Amino acid sequence: MCQMRVVLEQDGNEAVVAESASQLEVCEDGIRISTLFEEPQFIRGAAVRAIDFLNGRVTVIRKGEKA
Repeated sequence: MCQMRVVLEQDGNEAVVAESASQLEVCEDGIRISTLFEEPQFIRGAAVRAIDFLNGRVTVIRKGEKA
C-alpha cells in the first residue's frame, strides 16, 4: 500500500494535515483527504502545490498564495 503524508504550507510554515492519506480528492472549493481509520477531512480553499512520490508527500497551499 502507498499512503501519503499531506502537509499544508502556509506563511512559510508547514503543518501535517494527514499522516497516512489513502485518497485525496480535489474539489471545486478545496481538497478532501481520506485515511484508512479516520473520518475524511476537508481543507477549504486549498490547492495541490507538489506531489513527491518518492518520499510519499503531498504539499498543499491555500489558493491565492504563491506556489
